[in-house]
Amino acid sequence: MGAGTPGRRAGEGFANREGRASAARPRWGGAGRRSSACGPSEPRLAVAAAAGEAAAAAAARRRGGDTVAMASEDDFHHSSNSTYRTASSSLCTDQETLLEKLLDHPPPGLQRPEDRFHGTYIIFFSLGIGGLLPWNFFITAKEYWVFKLRNCSKPASGEEPVGSDILNYFESYLTVASTVSSVLCLMANFLLVNRVPIRVRVLASLTVMLAIFLVMTVLVKVDTSSWTSGFFAVTIICMAILSGTSTIFNSSVFGMTGSFPMRNSQALISGGAMGGTISAVALLVDLAASSDVTDSTLAFFLTADVFLGLCVGLYLLLSRLEYARFYLRPAWPAHVFSGEDQAPQDSPSAPLAAPGSHDPSIPPLRPILKRTAGLGFCVVYLFFITSLVFPAISTNIESLDKGSGSPWTTKFFVPLTTFLLFNFADLCGRQVTAWIQVPGPRSKVLPGLVLLRTCLLPLFMFCNYQPRSRLHMVLFRSDLYPVLFTCLLGLSNGYLSTLALMYGPKIVPRELAEATGVVMSFYLCLGLVLGSACSALLVHLI
Repeated sequence: MGAGTPGRRAGEGFANREGRASAARPRWGGAGRRSSACGPSEPRLAVAAAAGEAAAAAAARRRGGDTVAMASEDDFHHSSNSTYRTASSSLCTDQETLLEKLLDHPPPGLQRPEDRFHGTYIIFFSLGIGGLLPWNFFITAKEYWVFKLRNCSKPASGEEPVGSDILNYFESYLTVASTVSSVLCLMANFLLVNRVPIRVRVLASLTVMLAIFLVMTVLVKVDTSSWTSGFFAVTIICMAILSGTSTIFNSSVFGMTGSFPMRNSQALISGGAMGGTISAVALLVDLAASSDVTDSTLAFFLTADVFLGLCVGLYLLLSRLEYARFYLRPAWPAHVFSGEDQAPQDSPSAPLAAPGSHDPSIPPLRPILKRTAGLGFCVVYLFFITSLVFPAISTNIESLDKGSGSPWTTKFFVPLTTFLLFNFADLCGRQVTAWIQVPGPRSKVLPGLVLLRTCLLPLFMFCNYQPRSRLHMVLFRSDLYPVLFTCLLGLSNGYLSTLALMYGPKIVPRELAEATGVVMSFYLCLGLVLGSACSALLVHLI
């Protein structure tokens, strides 16, 4: 005991001084993030301080509560929005937190750079738009697909057009193709996180998306009436490739934002909602002004081409910004305990990876799933409820004044009350999270609010949904009700989903942030698939 006393006393003094400094700032409890792994080049002072701190914690526990252990400032990761408790599991982890303090709190001559003119925020917001705008334009041009896939030659009397089966089930084929490719590409992206640099994945996916849209843009003005089946096959293949590459792009960039303050994740997610809003506005303009369906579709696809090219330039610009380079510094792979390693008894939390051998080229999936289980449930259930209602039910709600013949109650009612209103409310909900981030990632209120959205289902079902075969009662006999309910659906979806998606990469070590972003994208995709599958059953119940 005599040999360990000086080190322990020094460690106690270090812990108490740092604890008093950190006690004055708000923080979230629970698991946290580590900035980088320890290495042999770290200063001896950091190692000695970490050892003293660990000895102080052990001594406090041995004294049976005689001394209250103070939390060290190094046990927290600071971002521009929040502070996270670290999960120190070894002496190596203590050294990591010290190194993180040096990086996140540099000397006055090496201060953290500012996001000048909000350049990084704008770039992530634009990348969010570019990741979903092509997809939104692809599915918004419904009249174009009807025009292209019909048989332009008039069939003989009593005969069905050749393309009738294709037209009747086109959206189903499109959904299956996009869903299968998205799931496969999400799995592939997770396996490639540590094998293929993110720069390669992002630029390759953007290039493929741009090439696909260039092909589809050229085909807009090509007469395909003589090879309708071939055009259908080309469309489905292009949709599958576009959906898969878009998934790789979105999940990779979202994982990358896990290394940035949360406002940048919020910018990316809000950008996706802006893409939906832009496509909804474009649909209204098309209905009001366009006389030729191919002209409006050509404008859609050319806009997507230009924006995808802009995204390539913006991503290349991102690495040149000093603020972005500060957060894009490389992170060491997560520490994985082998069968011979033992987690220290003084560890306040379990190790991040399960014992046993692990391929360092593949991120450890089990600890990510364990850490994000609660948030994953929130994301899955949020998008499950949303896709149950939108668009299967909401697009079939008709105006009670439809018989008046007004274009606002016939032609523009669904585009306004469903597509534009939902996307705009979703955008507002996501944007609010830039200033308000309540409840926290470990709060029981968050899943409670998510479950509360189930009440939206009967509200939409008892609006003027048509046609009705089983549920004949219409309780909400005013056009204001579907407008109000759509606003609630969009606002709650945007706000709660953005919180859950932002929190995911922040409650794991920094070196697992990108892989966690891919996992959170999988949760989102799973919720959409389950909701879309169950929406057909719900429609039959009405």
